Amino acid sequence: MATLIRSKLSNKLSNAATAVSNKSQAKVSGMFAKMGFQAATDEEGLGFAACDDLDYDHRQGMQMDILTSDELGGEGSGEGGALDGDSHYQRDGTGPPHSASKDGTPTSDLSEVRPKITAWEAGWNVTNAIQGMFVLGLPYAILHGGYLGLFLIIFAAVVCCYTGKILIACLYEEDEDGQLVRVRDSYVDIANACCAPRFPALGGHIVNVAQIIELVMTCILYVVVSGNLMYNSFPNMPISQKSWAIIATAALLPCAFLKNLKAVSKFSLLCTLAHFVINVLVIAYCLSRARDWAWDKVKFYIDVKKFPISIGIIVFSYTSQIFLPSLEGNMNKPSEFHCMMNWTHIAACILKGLFALVAYLTWADATKEVITDNLPPGIRAVVNLFLVAKALLSYPLPFFAAVEVLEKSFFQDGGRAYFPDCYGGDGRLKSWGLSLRCALVVFTLLMAIYVPHFALLMGLTGSLTGAGLCFLLPSLFHLKLLWRKLLWHQVFFDVSIFVIGGICSISGFIHSMEGLIEAFKYNIEE
Repeated sequence: MATLIRSKLSNKLSNAATAVSNKSQAKVSGMFAKMGFQAATDEEGLGFAACDDLDYDHRQGMQMDILTSDELGGEGSGEGGALDGDSHYQRDGTGPPHSASKDGTPTSDLSEVRPKITAWEAGWNVTNAIQGMFVLGLPYAILHGGYLGLFLIIFAAVVCCYTGKILIACLYEEDEDGQLVRVRDSYVDIANACCAPRFPALGGHIVNVAQIIELVMTCILYVVVSGNLMYNSFPNMPISQKSWAIIATAALLPCAFLKNLKAVSKFSLLCTLAHFVINVLVIAYCLSRARDWAWDKVKFYIDVKKFPISIGIIVFSYTSQIFLPSLEGNMNKPSEFHCMMNWTHIAACILKGLFALVAYLTWADATKEVITDNLPPGIRAVVNLFLVAKALLSYPLPFFAAVEVLEKSFFQDGGRAYFPDCYGGDGRLKSWGLSLRCALVVFTLLMAIYVPHFALLMGLTGSLTGAGLCFLLPSLFHLKLLWRKLLWHQVFFDVSIFVIGGICSISGFIHSMEGLIEAFKYNIEE
């Protein structure tokens, strides 16, 4: 009898220990899951267009699998069962299969090892975002800001590096053991968390609107700069800048048929290398005229009317925050994110400052909005053709990202969608969905035709959405979510960045709008 009792007691203790062990394993799995498992995209997809919403399909599919599994089996037991909700969403890739992709082909199982990127690869993507062709407008910022413009290039690099770090900090919270756990996946998740519980979706809507405006304005700027460069490369041809913009847009219409970024990602490295060569050529030409540099033209005073526009130009050239959460989530060592942000922004600050200063010293008060327009005709034509090719090949990335955000917000948001899904059951794009994409391409063309002012548009975008996404929102979210854990100097930095960013944003927006109104009033051409 005593032996039987001991045997039953031993079995119960063994079963209890097994259950506790299984639940603890599930919690650990959930902790690792929240620390950033996301589907990695291909190559340049992590560059610009791999913003927060490019991971939406994957995460939504996993959430539906969790619900389905819970309905079928509830809490599982033993080694093969699902113990907690988080155990379905593990960083090691275990769990139920997810849904098919847009093109109708089934996606790979979660058991497949997802490729992660190194800190160097992440840095390359950040560099692509903040060292793009929009640095061509920085000498124009020095024209109206002088040495203060140079200081702002440095200041913007420091602030954008800091706000990128605090934005990532908002993705994490401490668990009961004091360990940091990744509980959010995107910029939108952070915004929604700040507005909960009263308005749980308001923050996400604000961020989505800002993202759409910035991405669409980036597309418009690519069309504007393409028309501008072609017109100034062949001034003797009877083709206006608007006509060149129409020709460029005709080449961009196939973007409406994009289903993924594989078709354009192959050109990313080539585009970046081409842009690097172009910068070297421009700097080499400027150095060849070093004896004629106009140091006396670099001012300590500023043009009060034009300088706020320069602030927007500088801020816009550093925008990368919209895809940082996704990028950090796909790093194989997220702990190296801060180091990566440091060296990428230091390098960007040095290169941008040197490029802007050397170019301005060469042409001084004759500096144009797009600096390559100052080059001699022979060199200008060659350099501008390379830049046009880069602009046209770069256009699909922000365009695809803007389409993704629009589709998720209005057509694929579950029961909350405003319109029916623009994809059929087989994953094919419906005809009216294709028409909407074509309409977006045409809209960028119309804006480029009627507002053909590169610097003013760049300043307007930087003041409106660039300052909001890079300065205002990260500092505000950091204060809201981590208020009790912040030190006094962190609170001071966040408040200072919010106040200064707000002043610069409002001032830049007002003066950019005044510049556009003046350009329309007096029919000023680019």
